[in-house]
Amino acid sequence: MVTIPEYYEGKNVLITGATGFMGKVLLEKLMRSCPGVKAVYVLVRHKAGHAPLARIADMINCKLFDRLRDEQPDFAEKIVAVNSDLTLPELDLSKVDQETLADCINIVFHCAATIRFNEPLKDAMLLNVLATQKMVALAHKMKHLEVFLHVSTAYANCDRTLIEEVVYPPPVDYKKLIDSLEWMDEKLVSAMTPGLIGKRPNTYTYTKAIAEYLVQQECGNLNVAIIRPSIVGASWKEPFPGWIDNFNGPSGIFIAAGKGILRTMRASNNAVADLVPVDAVINTTLAAAWYSGSQRHTRPKSILVYNCTTGSINPFHWGEVEYCINMTFKTNPLEQAFRCPNVNLRSNLLTNQYWTTVSHTLPALLYDGMMKTITRLHRAMMVLEYFTSHSWVWKNDNVTMLSPACQQHANTSTSKRNVSIYMSLSI
Repeated sequence: MVTIPEYYEGKNVLITGATGFMGKVLLEKLMRSCPGVKAVYVLVRHKAGHAPLARIADMINCKLFDRLRDEQPDFAEKIVAVNSDLTLPELDLSKVDQETLADCINIVFHCAATIRFNEPLKDAMLLNVLATQKMVALAHKMKHLEVFLHVSTAYANCDRTLIEEVVYPPPVDYKKLIDSLEWMDEKLVSAMTPGLIGKRPNTYTYTKAIAEYLVQQECGNLNVAIIRPSIVGASWKEPFPGWIDNFNGPSGIFIAAGKGILRTMRASNNAVADLVPVDAVINTTLAAAWYSGSQRHTRPKSILVYNCTTGSINPFHWGEVEYCINMTFKTNPLEQAFRCPNVNLRSNLLTNQYWTTVSHTLPALLYDGMMKTITRLHRAMMVLEYFTSHSWVWKNDNVTMLSPACQQHANTSTSKRNVSIYMSLSI
């Protein structure tokens, strides 16, 4: 069997969501570890007056790409920025670009999605489901496509406690839902949303589950793999430890705790904190595409799903996260902290509400501008509360199967990760 770098040699790769957190790391890792890749096409839309090419040029100047820049000074010549908006008909691709992609692309990484957990259902469907449908339609036109890899989330099926590496049918007919949303107004959709999402906590997990099923139903003869990462955190080793470019999710919570702003948070000390380093996710993603692509003629045709999680391999609990946060910031305090760091996790709703008032709201009233910060913090915590208060069991046989290849490609196996050290790097 060819190695991962050998498989990507001479290939033309298409990436959506390349300007996002995971997309950036995927682009950097692919080009650095697989220098023989022929070209990487990235679908990018105009944003805030910046053209796609300018956005990519600005992105690759960040620190994430320093190592790649040192090793391959001319790497940018292989990146092709393609003007596209995934929310528009035919992805807003010109006829010339459609023909170019259809003629040359070998591998597709569909990473683009909205990560706003409480996006209005119509918007979440547009970005997570309809955009995926358009990407699958485009993939069907690609004459030399070897694998279509769809990035989902481990929480797509969070209404289950045991999640296997299979695609589960959603509770509604996605085609009827798409048709219905076209004529419904926002007020009606908003009223229907709680009933539609059911036991799932938000529109993000709901639409990601629908997107998985859509891929399964509409992939036809495409060779498909689906990656489901859990809570994606800072890099563990590559291209260097501790890299992250946003304060979404737990990273923002960690900083708020370090500043002494966050004092109490609702979470179960015994719930598994399924934090997975972004470089581990990307290595699994590249390996999954390699396996599906290199074995496409020898294995039975089926969609391979990869639960890229850590809980069953190297479990770490939210109570341990609390300890690591407090110890790390006591040892290495942040500059200009609001108060001495001391966060406490509480499983009881009423107890947490009491301490939220005492430790957050009342002190914020004494400082100009602090109430706005506290309000944003409370919104973020409410979004995360469901995930910090529950545990899931994910089967990961397919990920385990890829582990030898991932180890050979990069030593980022989560089974050998010292979680306490990783937490200090993440913080």
